[in-house]
Amino acid sequence: MSFEEKTYPADGPVTLSANITEFPTTRALMAGEIASDLVTFDFAGLKNAHAGFKDMLRRGKYDISEMAIATFLQAHEFDKPFSLLPLVVLGRFQHQCIGYNTDVHPELAPGDLEGKTVGVRSYTQTTGLWVRGILQNDYGVDPDKVNWLCFDQPHLEEYTDPASVSWGEDGKDPVNMLLAGELDAAVLGMNMPKDPRIKTLIPNPQEAAKDWYARNTLVPPNHYLIVPNALCDQRPDVVREIWRMVVECRKLAPAAQDGIDAWPVGIEANRPALECAVKYASQQHMISKPVDIEDLFHPLLREIAA
Repeated sequence: MSFEEKTYPADGPVTLSANITEFPTTRALMAGEIASDLVTFDFAGLKNAHAGFKDMLRRGKYDISEMAIATFLQAHEFDKPFSLLPLVVLGRFQHQCIGYNTDVHPELAPGDLEGKTVGVRSYTQTTGLWVRGILQNDYGVDPDKVNWLCFDQPHLEEYTDPASVSWGEDGKDPVNMLLAGELDAAVLGMNMPKDPRIKTLIPNPQEAAKDWYARNTLVPPNHYLIVPNALCDQRPDVVREIWRMVVECRKLAPAAQDGIDAWPVGIEANRPALECAVKYASQQHMISKPVDIEDLFHPLLREIAA
């Protein structure tokens, strides 16, 4: 049975398979602190949610899943039958997520990147989407003129990486290659090594991020949640309850620091970030055409999650 043919019970309580990992925005849900007589979650227990993205998009393995926004935009383009829940479970500034080894380049600036080799786990990784978008739109770097050395295949089998992508050798990874001096720079996200040789490509990244926020009024989202359209069609009561639960869980997360909300809730609150992600994904050949933001949401979610 394909995921497009999945049938849910017509009424009554349901247990939903869930590929969700623990963040401040999901902790209370995973701890069972959000009660429901209608919905129970069977958590997959994966260390990293992205390990389940391929199974979700290709096989419909889960009834609800975290999903990187870059990957979801591609899934939407290829008509995968899922809808976004407009609630960020993982969002952060990205300026600190690309670094270089001073043993290789004593000094390296964003404008020096063209013609060089930059490691990244996957071209379609969402951190890469945001980093490349910032480099292109704020520092004038043409991503097509950088060699992106990648290690993981795209989650969508229909997608073909652009010509600027090449592949690393088996057994290697961007962290160790950066430390070994085998790359000019690397996009590493939370895996940036604490090594005195490694410097961020963007100078003073925290200040640069604050300036970026002042101009764009958004924190780049990495992960949202998605559900099958079949669940929205067959059990709108269940989807309404899921939405209630995840919003309640979000309210239990720590308060925003400095008035900057990295985890906005609702379609309108997420519209600026989604429009920016669409712009960057189009520029980087990750999707072939712009997307109407409303089309990312099932009509039920447009009704209950505006």
